[in-house]
Amino acid sequence: MIEKHLQKLLLQRRGKFMIPASLVATVNVNNSLDHAFLVLTKDRYAKIIVVDNENHYRGQLSLAMITDRLLETERINVNKLNELTVADVMQTNTPVIQDPFDVEENLRLMIDQSFLAVVDHQDQFCGIVTRRELLKAVSYTLHEFGKDYEVMPKKQSDNE
Repeated sequence: MIEKHLQKLLLQRRGKFMIPASLVATVNVNNSLDHAFLVLTKDRYAKIIVVDNENHYRGQLSLAMITDRLLETERINVNKLNELTVADVMQTNTPVIQDPFDVEENLRLMIDQSFLAVVDHQDQFCGIVTRRELLKAVSYTLHEFGKDYEVMPKKQSDNE
C-alpha cells in the first residue's frame, strides 16, 4: 500500500494521468493489416489500441506482431498485408484498467507495459494511462515531498 502522504502528492497530477480516447490513435478489428501497418508507421507508435465498430476495447497491435505474421521461411510476404485483418494478428490478453487513478495497481501493471488501456464497465475504450505520465507523477512526488513533509526515522528497538 502506498503511504498516504505520497499518495496525496501523486494524485495532485491526476488530471494528466489519462489521455482521453479522443486523442488516442486506434485501429478497428476489421481494418486490413495494410491500414494498421501504415498507421503504426506514420504515427511512429510501437503499439496501438484496437477497437470494434462500437468503440469497445478489443486488444493491441504492434509492428512486431504484423512483421511476425508476414514472415515465411526465407522472406517476408507483404501480400498478407491485404489478406489479413487486425483481428487475425492482434494481442487480446493485455491488461486493462477501469480506474486510471489507482496508482498502486497501475504502477504494478506498468512494469511490463508502456501504457494501459482504460475501459468502462461495458468495455468502452475511454483512454490510456502511459508509463511516461505515471513516471512524471512519481518524479514530481519525489521532488516535492521534502517541501511539505519532514521525514523522521522510526524509533529503533533495543534489539537492533
